[in-house]
Amino acid sequence: MTFESAYGASMSRRSVICGLVGLGGHLLLPSRSRAKTTDDFVSLDAKPGMARFLPQSPTPIWGYGGTVPGPEIRVKQGGEVKARLVNTIGEPTTIHWHGVRLDNAMDGVAHLTQHPVEPGKSFDYRFTAPDAGTFWYHPHSHQAMQQDRGLYGLLIVEEPERIAVDRDVSLIIDDWRLNADGTIETQSLGHLFDAAHAGRIGNLLTVNGQVAPILPARAGERLRVRLCNACNSRVLEFRFENTRAQIIAVDGQPISPELLPDDGSFVLPPSGRADLALDLIGEPGSRSTIREMTPRQPIALAHFGLADTERMRDKPLDSPVTLPRNPVPVPDLSQDPLVFTLLMEGGAMGGMSGAEFEGKYYDFRELAQKHRMVWAFNGKAGDHGRPMFTVQRGRPVLMRITNDTAWPHAMHLHGHHLLVVSRTRGIVKPWFQDTVLMQPREEMTIAFVADNPGKWMLHCHMLEHQMAGMSAYFEVL
Repeated sequence: MTFESAYGASMSRRSVICGLVGLGGHLLLPSRSRAKTTDDFVSLDAKPGMARFLPQSPTPIWGYGGTVPGPEIRVKQGGEVKARLVNTIGEPTTIHWHGVRLDNAMDGVAHLTQHPVEPGKSFDYRFTAPDAGTFWYHPHSHQAMQQDRGLYGLLIVEEPERIAVDRDVSLIIDDWRLNADGTIETQSLGHLFDAAHAGRIGNLLTVNGQVAPILPARAGERLRVRLCNACNSRVLEFRFENTRAQIIAVDGQPISPELLPDDGSFVLPPSGRADLALDLIGEPGSRSTIREMTPRQPIALAHFGLADTERMRDKPLDSPVTLPRNPVPVPDLSQDPLVFTLLMEGGAMGGMSGAEFEGKYYDFRELAQKHRMVWAFNGKAGDHGRPMFTVQRGRPVLMRITNDTAWPHAMHLHGHHLLVVSRTRGIVKPWFQDTVLMQPREEMTIAFVADNPGKWMLHCHMLEHQMAGMSAYFEVL
C-alpha cells in the first residue's frame, strides 16, 4: 500500500517536509502551568501564534498562550484545577478536559454542557481532579479545525507520593498537514474526502511542537515517559529502540506493569495516552530513538541523547513501577446492567444507504452533499437532539458495539472509564480506558458504571469522523 492510499497525503509534499525530520534539535519541553491570574487561575489565552517546525519559515498556529503545545498544567490528585479560557481566535470555542471524571458542567462540550465561548469572552473552568494520571485538554467546538491548528495541552495529575523513577518526561505527539512554505494546508480542513476515509492525516510529525527533538538523558537512567497522541486521526505505532520499556498506565489509569516486546512497539489511538517506565540501556554517547512505524518509511519522532559521561547505573532496575489504583468503580455485570447496542455505519466503501439527520431521513448521497454527513450511529448522523439512552446513576452499562465500516475508529467516552469485556479482533486487556480503538468490521462489548450524572458524549476521536456524523450522547440521571 502506498503512503498516498493509506494516508491521503501527497508524496510530493511529504518528500519536501519529512526529509527535514532528521535535522532535529534540542527538546523544548512543554512549559509548566504559568501566567496565573491574580485569583490563582491558570490563564489559557486561545490566540494566534507562530511555531518553528521548518528551519526556513515559521508556521502560523493557534495555541493556548500562542504556543503549541499549550502550558502543561500540574496538580496533585484530589487538587483543584482552575483555568480561565480567554478566546481571541475569532470564533467560538471551549475546552474539554479529556479523560477527567469531572463535574458535567465543566466538560466543555459546546451546546451540550455549556454555551460556546464567543470571541472576546472568557470562561472559568474549576473542578477537582479525582484520578492521578496523564490527561489533556483541547477544544470541543469546531474541534477538528481548532485542534488541528494547535489548540491543546497536557494536564498532569500527580500521585500523592513520588514514584521510583529518576525523571518525569511528557511527550505530546501531533501531525500537521503543511504546505512547502510551512503554512498549514487549510483548504482541506473539514474536507469530506478525509472525513469519509481515515480522517485528516498530516505530512509532518512533531513532539512537543518540535521536529525530531533530542532529549538530554543519561545512560542507565529510568524515566517516566508520558505519551499523548494529539493527532486528529492518525493511529501511532511507537517503537522504542535501545531501551527497556514497561507500560504502567493507559489513559491515565494504572495497569499491572507490562513489559513491552523486544522491539519495544505498541499502538496509541488518537487522544490515547500511555505512561511508560523507560530504562535507557544504551551506552554513554549513544542515542535511544522513538520511531513511528505506520508509514512505509518509519519516522524518527525523537531521540534520547545519552550523555558521554559515567552511567547512572550499570543495569536496569529489576523492580517494576506499580502505580496506586485510582477510585474508578468496577462494573458488576450481575447487577442488572443496562444493555445498549450501537451500530456504526458509513464512510467510503461502507455500504450505508442513508441515515436520519435532524429528524429527517436522507439517502447517502444527499446526506453527504447537502449536510456533509457520511457516518451514523444506529441510523442517525450527528444526533444531539436527544440522548442515545438514559440510565440511573450507579447502574452498570453493557454496550455492544459493531463497527460495520471499512475503517478503524477511536471510540471515546466522556466522564467515565470503561473496560473491554470482549472483542472479535485483538486481545482483551483488563485496563480501564476512555478511548478504545476498534478495527474495521470488529464487534466489541464494553462495560462501565454510570456513576457521573449529566449528559456525556460518546464519539469517534478521529475528529473528521466525529464532525461527519459519529457523535452522540447519553444521560446519567
